[in-house]
Amino acid sequence: MTVGAVLVVGAALGLGSVAGVMILANSLTSGVAVALDGDLDTIGDRVEQGRPDLEGIGDDLLVRLAGASGIDVNEDEAAQLPELTEDRTERVVIDDDVYLAASEETEAGLLTVARPVDHVDEAVAAATGLLAVAVPLAVVLIGFVVWGVASRALRPVEHLRSQVDDIDAAGLDQRLEGSGAGDEVDRLAATMNRMLDRIEYAQRTQRQFVSDASHELRSPLATIRQHAELVSAYPESTSKEEFSEIVLHEGARMQELVEGLLLLARLDEHRAPRAMASVDLDDLALAEVRRLRGLGVQVDAGGISSGRVTGSEVLLARALRNLADNAARHARTGVILRVREDPPWVRVEVEDDGAGIAPEHRERVFERFSRLDEGRARDEGGSGLGLAIVREIALTHGGSVAVEEGPSGGARFVLLLPARSDHL
Repeated sequence: MTVGAVLVVGAALGLGSVAGVMILANSLTSGVAVALDGDLDTIGDRVEQGRPDLEGIGDDLLVRLAGASGIDVNEDEAAQLPELTEDRTERVVIDDDVYLAASEETEAGLLTVARPVDHVDEAVAAATGLLAVAVPLAVVLIGFVVWGVASRALRPVEHLRSQVDDIDAAGLDQRLEGSGAGDEVDRLAATMNRMLDRIEYAQRTQRQFVSDASHELRSPLATIRQHAELVSAYPESTSKEEFSEIVLHEGARMQELVEGLLLLARLDEHRAPRAMASVDLDDLALAEVRRLRGLGVQVDAGGISSGRVTGSEVLLARALRNLADNAARHARTGVILRVREDPPWVRVEVEDDGAGIAPEHRERVFERFSRLDEGRARDEGGSGLGLAIVREIALTHGGSVAVEEGPSGGARFVLLLPARSDHL
């Protein structure tokens, strides 16, 4: 900042000084030229009235008259004046003295008058010398001022930088100290504290996620290993068909869990899916109705109407399937599916008549590996990723999902997705 300011100010002052000196020189020279024109007119009038005595003209002028009778001068130096064309002034040097000369035709001959311009050169030299000293001093002074101001202004930023530098992965609970003045630096500290909050939350969530995933994967692996050891030690205790069924069942659970984890990893970025297209949610809902009925679940599909959105048909179908499976798992007698347009949204409702979800647990059900009933069997509880996947799919499509209490006391999940504007 200091170097930039010094360069800019130095260039500006340098150019301004050069321009100022040039303007001063032109102004003083123009004043001499005006006086010279007046001298030509005055002396020319005297010459035309009769040959005057040029020697009586003051010492500060050189006058030369070249006529038919010869050359007449007021000073010996005037004899060295050149003959110039009219309407033109010229700087001439005579005996190391600088003059401004001009000529005019008269009836007695060519009249040439010269005025000294030493005072002009002296004034220009004095101004140049003064600026040659003042400009560098001003640039140096400005450099020190900018350095001091910039250092003072950046000192709080350096303080923040040092605080951030002291925060490592084990100290994400630390926060930056703001000035409390409400200025830009204070707002920067507040922003960085919010960033640290997000990082700390992400790290805590990641650790919990890794812990839960390890636990979930360990369970089917342990089951397979235990049965394998049992078959190896006591072959007669179980049949090949029974062991194969256990391995296939636990392997399917592991595959479902791994696929869910991979899908969540892709959805965590909340980026729009690549394959975006027009999707009819009513068609996806009717497909789930047919699937559930094929599994023997009673489904009420009377509330399904037209609802079109833009998104990934594969992901949206997965979201509806997870909601439908969750409702079927907890329903006592049946499930209700509804789809309707509620501009600017398309509203999807999946309701069961089960025990419902207490208000304090309605946000927790969307967390990964969350089970409200820890005592029930894995077969009934699922992997614990289904509703988390639904929420991530909704966020990826710019929507949301929530759970509320249905009229029968069961849980009603509401999925809101932006409706297509050309379909409203």
